[in-house]
Amino acid sequence: MNKGFSHCLQIFPTSDLNKTSQFYERIGFRAVNYLDAAEPHVCLYRDSIEIVLTKTDVDVVPNRIRYGYGYDAYFITYNQLEIEQELIDLDVKIVRPLSVTDYSNHEFVFEDVDGRWIAVGNKQ
Repeated sequence: MNKGFSHCLQIFPTSDLNKTSQFYERIGFRAVNYLDAAEPHVCLYRDSIEIVLTKTDVDVVPNRIRYGYGYDAYFITYNQLEIEQELIDLDVKIVRPLSVTDYSNHEFVFEDVDGRWIAVGNKQ
């Protein structure tokens, strides 16, 4: 029996579940709605990534604004170039093009519909 961690999912509060869900569906995520649950939410799935959208009545403030720097999520992949091009073709805003960081990751960063910065990368 493996006793270590195996996965992580990201929780994104949003003031508009539908708008945020539609953005992620447009970039290839599958949405499963739990809008009638005691705590309404939407689960988004793509490959081994899972995002849970929760409803909030306050404005979403991305980490870079709230704390002065930082991403809101980091997706690991070995196909950064292909995924970056896929997002470019879908007119998703790329805020940092594919490059090697000062911490030796090969990554790019895109912005979602709520202003979150999502890094996509991996160690070199």
